[in-house]
Amino acid sequence: MHPIFLPFLGDSKLNNISLFAGATGDILPDSLPSVPGTLPHFLKEPEDSYIIKSNPIKLLCRAVPALQIFFKCNGEWVHQNEHVSREYMDQNTGLKVREVLINVSRQQVEDFHGPEDYWCLCVAWSHLGTSKSRKATVHIAYLRKNFEQDPQGKEVPIKGMIVLHCRPPEGVPTAEVEWLKNEELVSSLTDDNIDTRADHNLIINEARLSDSGNYTCLASNIVAKRRSATATVVVFVNGGWSLWTEWSPCNVPCGRGVQKRSRTCTNPAPLNGGAFCQGMSVQKITCNVLCPIDGGWEKWSEWTACSVQCERQRRRECNNPPPRHRGIMCEGPSNATENCTGGMCTQNGKLLHDVKPQSMDGSNDVALYSGLGSGVIVVAVLVVAVMLYRRSQSNYGVDVIDSSALTGGFQSFTFKTTRQGSPLLLNSSLQPELTVGRTYSSPICFKDSIDNKELFDPLPDNKVKVQSSFMVSLGVADRAEYHAPKGHPPETFPRGLNRDYSNSTVERRSTKKGLLTPNGPPLTPTKDQMRTTGVFGHLGGRLVVPNTGVSLLVPHGAITEDTSWEMCMVINQGESSFQTEEGCEILLGPEVTYGPRGLDLSSPVAMTIAHCAEVDTENWNIQLKRKTQDNSWEEVMSVEDESTFCYCLMDSSSCHLLLDQPGSYALVGEPLTQAAVKRLKLAVFGSMGATPMHYSLRVYCVDDTPYAFQGVVATETSRGGQLLEEPKMLPFRGNTFSLQVYIQDVPQFLWSIKPFTTCQEFSFSQVWCSNQKPLHCAFSLERNSPTTTQLSCKISVRQVKGHEQILQVYTSVAESKKESVPFFTQTDCTVTSQAGPKAFKIPLSIRQRICATFDTANAKGKDWQLLAQKLHLDRNLSYFLKQQSPSAVILSLWEARHQDTGDLDSLASALEEIGKIHSKSTAAKSQEDPESDLVHHLGTGSPGNPVCGMGELTQS
Repeated sequence: MHPIFLPFLGDSKLNNISLFAGATGDILPDSLPSVPGTLPHFLKEPEDSYIIKSNPIKLLCRAVPALQIFFKCNGEWVHQNEHVSREYMDQNTGLKVREVLINVSRQQVEDFHGPEDYWCLCVAWSHLGTSKSRKATVHIAYLRKNFEQDPQGKEVPIKGMIVLHCRPPEGVPTAEVEWLKNEELVSSLTDDNIDTRADHNLIINEARLSDSGNYTCLASNIVAKRRSATATVVVFVNGGWSLWTEWSPCNVPCGRGVQKRSRTCTNPAPLNGGAFCQGMSVQKITCNVLCPIDGGWEKWSEWTACSVQCERQRRRECNNPPPRHRGIMCEGPSNATENCTGGMCTQNGKLLHDVKPQSMDGSNDVALYSGLGSGVIVVAVLVVAVMLYRRSQSNYGVDVIDSSALTGGFQSFTFKTTRQGSPLLLNSSLQPELTVGRTYSSPICFKDSIDNKELFDPLPDNKVKVQSSFMVSLGVADRAEYHAPKGHPPETFPRGLNRDYSNSTVERRSTKKGLLTPNGPPLTPTKDQMRTTGVFGHLGGRLVVPNTGVSLLVPHGAITEDTSWEMCMVINQGESSFQTEEGCEILLGPEVTYGPRGLDLSSPVAMTIAHCAEVDTENWNIQLKRKTQDNSWEEVMSVEDESTFCYCLMDSSSCHLLLDQPGSYALVGEPLTQAAVKRLKLAVFGSMGATPMHYSLRVYCVDDTPYAFQGVVATETSRGGQLLEEPKMLPFRGNTFSLQVYIQDVPQFLWSIKPFTTCQEFSFSQVWCSNQKPLHCAFSLERNSPTTTQLSCKISVRQVKGHEQILQVYTSVAESKKESVPFFTQTDCTVTSQAGPKAFKIPLSIRQRICATFDTANAKGKDWQLLAQKLHLDRNLSYFLKQQSPSAVILSLWEARHQDTGDLDSLASALEEIGKIHSKSTAAKSQEDPESDLVHHLGTGSPGNPVCGMGELTQS
């Protein structure tokens, strides 16, 4: 009920108060102030307030002197019943103080719709009139969850400025902003380098290494606190060169040599992903060291005149040339002295012809007889020596004469080698034998056909018989022969890579179709190689798409007897029909289709697809998807789930599938965390540019699957590119950071590169969602001089906040066209399908015995589940349970998993272990358990033929 005011004569104000009191039902006879005639003044006025959640707020008003105090909200009086009044005596002034309190609820504020905010004021009455308080507004407090702008991570150089923007969520009252660094409060009061006052932004004037960290914007008001996304700030240091060292001594003792000096990228060293120093770390200059010149003698001088001592002398000087530059002095004497009278000089120095001879005749006779006697003795010794020599030679009876030299032809002979057990020989126990029939049977290891040409070219029609212990152990043939055409050397093939060792004779092919070695031509993929077909019957077989990591195994018995199907397998080379959903899912391998439609099989086929994921269930959700008739993709299963209609086995680089229905399949991955990793293959190629002075380097980043790399091979083959470094693998994390490619250490005095092109970048989405398509960037270099023929540099490929790989380039650049560097080192792939037993590692008879043994459970518990456990295939057992022969399906999966290794030993070991565990005695084992027989037959099983790109299909 609102108060009503009426005019009265006399003391009108007092009458009005009385009527007001009567109207409200409150009579206050003791409310008159002790000091009349004063307007009320407020000791406390209502304050602005905020309603938190659903809690009402209290508005308080206190005045003196006051007969009554009432609240007025939004222009209307608040009912008296909603007021809480209290009156007390002020001890200091002796006046009575009146205090009034009301509650305002959230509902009242929400129901109010006016041009202004919800407001309230209080009105106080006294004998002289009324007084009004200030308006107090009432708001509903809130703070929204999402920031209007989250701070973003940055990479800044040291001493650069860091600005982190933050716009807090909308709220009432306005939120206050604080900054946290590594969960600790950042204050500008303690650090003059930091400013947090400018529009909620964090400003670091000069970045220091200690400023690296995780920054969070914290917004709060009376309702709640909100945290922004964390922004990682990395303060990096670009590398700087140290001073050059002193030049090293010349590296040759004399003549033209080289001096070096070096510097290191340590002033400062690059930190936190900073750029490596640009330029050369080593400089070289030519130097000339004067070679030592040894002294040489001049000609002798003329002899001096004969002296009174019967001697003459001569001299020579060491001046032809004189020794220089540490040369050696002349050897020998510089002076020579000799008797100048022929020895006829007496002791007193007089010549003999000046002395009268005393017994000249007697001396001459003695000399004559002495000479004759000496001659006789010498002749006698010679005669005796000749006779003894002739006697010793007569003991042989005949002279040694090489009869082959007389006839001029080749005679039969044999020889034995002294190099026994050489590991380079196919069978070192066999002995060579060379006959006139021009058949050479020997443990020869052909290393190079050029070397063998000199050995076999003189023979017009060679037949080389190579006895291989590897072939003998397989029981293929007692002796494999290799026939070479006339005028051609025998073809080389390394051990274990002969084209078809099940044939006893291998005909020579052209070099281009031969074994692809590192010095041979590159393997060029064609569209035909992405499709393979084969006709299969009851015995089954295998399909392989060469060099893609994709194969299909059709097990024995999958096709009914007296029936055959022409089956095909195709890899989609065009634009992928798989579309990612919200950018989350990516292709981990190629899209593979097998058929035909309507294919009726009694057991599943085993398909193998190479993938590029680092398999980790905590970081990946990997699914198998199948294309529907309307070209959309549906999920078949997750690789970690169990299913009764499909089986999926993930290895580190391949996925093995057991499938019942033909169609198009793809392996799709969804990253669950930023730690998810997919593998990239990096390769660098080079070729001449548009002009002879230009050279182009191309760096490829492609998913690490054999199929994906085929696109690179095709592109570079058409360009005539050269592979300059062995391809390398780079783990690429799903952390939303880009991939950067740098070219470093280009010799600036030999080559020039355009400014600002030394670093190129792929965005994260380009790399992560490449879907088996290659990405590449190019660096164009120009020679400073036509005489420059060498190029050396480094290619650095790194993910920001991730891994890094270095590709070292060192190549010879020539204007003439060079042969392309090969991309693979494997055999020429021509066999893409095999039918029948030769397509399998496990011989058919052994396979049937294993199935008969393990398909039926017995008292010892030896059933297919134990076989799956020992072969490490014991997950999703419900799938095997629904198969007609679980053991056969398990063996098909084992065949697909080991198609590259041919590891029959693991199967034999598993069977042997099963036999040991469940056999009680040797006798019982020989009578009841067939495992030992199976193990024996596995060791001597029939060989299979190698399928292209999948290795040999047997274990020797």
